[in-house]
Amino acid sequence: MHKTFLVWAALLGALAVALGAFGAHKLKELVPPESVSTFQTGVTYHFYHVFALLAVGMLYAHVPSSQLVWAGRFFLIGILLFSGSLYVMGMLNMSEHVGLRKLGIVTPFGGLSFIAGWICLLLGLLKK
Repeated sequence: MHKTFLVWAALLGALAVALGAFGAHKLKELVPPESVSTFQTGVTYHFYHVFALLAVGMLYAHVPSSQLVWAGRFFLIGILLFSGSLYVMGMLNMSEHVGLRKLGIVTPFGGLSFIAGWICLLLGLLKK
């Protein structure tokens, strides 16, 4: 399992760099500043949790536990829901797809997933 988390961390890290560069250079030409700010928040939390996923993968190699597996899963889900929804909302101003604005309701579930991941990480470390 630890290799899977490390592979996902590497892939998602590369994606975070690409999305961060897009947000910093191209997106600001296409949307208002508040949309860029929303997008950048997604990139920031994306990066934080790529590092958390790396930590889970490395820790699991030495202290395997189901709590660490769940921590990694929750971090992956959080990146998808929290950061993914912020990316979409940040880019919606480039198009006429205003019907997707309700996507923001997904963001808090991603945040809860991040919190659950950190709690599982803590429990996995305390268990050993």
